[in-house]
Amino acid sequence: MAQCEVCGNEYYLAFQVVTAGVTHTFDCFECAIHKLAPICNTCGCKILGHGIEANDTFYCSAHCAHAQGARAIVDNAAHAQVS
Repeated sequence: MAQCEVCGNEYYLAFQVVTAGVTHTFDCFECAIHKLAPICNTCGCKILGHGIEANDTFYCSAHCAHAQGARAIVDNAAHAQVS
């Protein structure tokens, strides 16, 4: 059995995630998300989907990116400026 590095639970179905060359061990996806998910620079929520990267910073949505000055970001085609 392996021990989860977030909650300390020892679980026979624990799994490992390798990111940036570092191996992490978790007993559930919730703990993996808690440890590894990026955090939105504006609102502080965990980014569970694709998110947005602008100006070397992660955001959960275009709304949050806009709040920090990244104006070219859109969430959907309806908000895109047509040239």
